Amino acid sequence: MDASTFPLVHVRGLTLTLPSASGPVKILSGIDLDIVSGHSVGLVGPSGSGKTSLLMVLAGLERATAGTVHVAGQDLTRLDEDALARFRRQSVGIVFQNFHLIPTMTALENVALPLELAGARHASARAETCLRAVGLGHRLTHLPGMLSGGEQQRVAVARAFVAEPRLLLADEPTGNLDVATGAAVMDLLFDMQARLGTTLLLITHDLGLAARCGRVLRMKDGRIETAQQPARQPA
Repeated sequence: MDASTFPLVHVRGLTLTLPSASGPVKILSGIDLDIVSGHSVGLVGPSGSGKTSLLMVLAGLERATAGTVHVAGQDLTRLDEDALARFRRQSVGIVFQNFHLIPTMTALENVALPLELAGARHASARAETCLRAVGLGHRLTHLPGMLSGGEQQRVAVARAFVAEPRLLLADEPTGNLDVATGAAVMDLLFDMQARLGTTLLLITHDLGLAARCGRVLRMKDGRIETAQQPARQPA
């Protein structure tokens, strides 16, 4: 395969089965997926269809029961927990619906944390630059509880991008925001994704939002049911 189109995400036969009180439940069933570096994919489907579970596997936060999962050149099925943690620090940014900021740390400290865990130099300076890029240069020393929901999600976006990850996973990032604030946050996310050339997988119930991605996938019952390939992907 040509290097320019080699998939950053390459998944074949992905199956995920989890235990439950009534016995094993198959969450994902034989998923095949390729996402080329720098491209954006919107993932839609009803609640319980397996969207978040797929994201968790790609992030190395859940282990596949069967199949192969290659992300950013790493075979996640062969990595131990320490190696998976290093993989996430080096290659993956995640934006959740519920922000997941540490309440006792300032905005600056929250954004600097991934860099500090990775042993990066000048973590605070880089975090400040990223917060200024998302319009929060005046909120550096504020705790999450002192910020609005939109500001908290901007901090989460800054944290996800600060290490310039190769893959950004966004799970309903506007789910707890009003329409106007959510639109502003998504404009910011897409702008940073384009500027940094980050590969994006966006989970959303908003079909209009998904359509802003270069490709739209629909999940149902643990499978990718349909794929729509609009328009533009990075050259």
